[in-house]
Amino acid sequence: MSDFTTLLKSRRSAMKFVPDVEIPDKELEEIFSLTKFSPSAFNLQHTHYIVVKEAEAKNKVYEAAYKQYKVQSSSAVIVVLGNKDAYKDVSRLNEGMLQLGILSKQEYDSTVEMVHSFYEGRGEVSMRDEALRSASLSAMLLMLIAKDKGWDTCPMIGFDADALAKALNIPDAYVPALIITIGKEDTSKQRSRGYRKPVGEFVSYNSF
Repeated sequence: MSDFTTLLKSRRSAMKFVPDVEIPDKELEEIFSLTKFSPSAFNLQHTHYIVVKEAEAKNKVYEAAYKQYKVQSSSAVIVVLGNKDAYKDVSRLNEGMLQLGILSKQEYDSTVEMVHSFYEGRGEVSMRDEALRSASLSAMLLMLIAKDKGWDTCPMIGFDADALAKALNIPDAYVPALIITIGKEDTSKQRSRGYRKPVGEFVSYNSF
């Protein structure tokens, strides 16, 4: 069994954390420095993370997350946001490629025009979908990286998005995709892993 397979199978959603375990900012920086390699459409890097460690802010997230205990006991709460307006950064994100000569001026202008046309032509719903899609891809990678570094996580969708946005001053262009609690799992009463469907139940070939 490969190291990655072992890591993949060992990652679980931690339902309870050991309280009062601090996660150093340096550890978080290392996790995010690898998370940035997650894929995103047109390399627009839609995802923005808010790390909540300070007690008062954490309590606000706790309230917005319907008072789930794992928010309080975690070492940090990571709010995962997707930027609906990420396409507007396409020119800035490609400037380095232009300056290095990887893209010609014609290719650069064409890319910028194409990305703007693609997103604006599909409208608000598509922008939101893509923000959530890219943020979710990034979040999954973050959880695997965290596990590789000895930290446990739990992805959460149980929260009031409006209350969360108000509590953390989240701009309108950013949509909360999920919350990730991170810390050291309290395994004293860990339940068995939930049932997983066999491959034949969720994979089809060539047609549904």
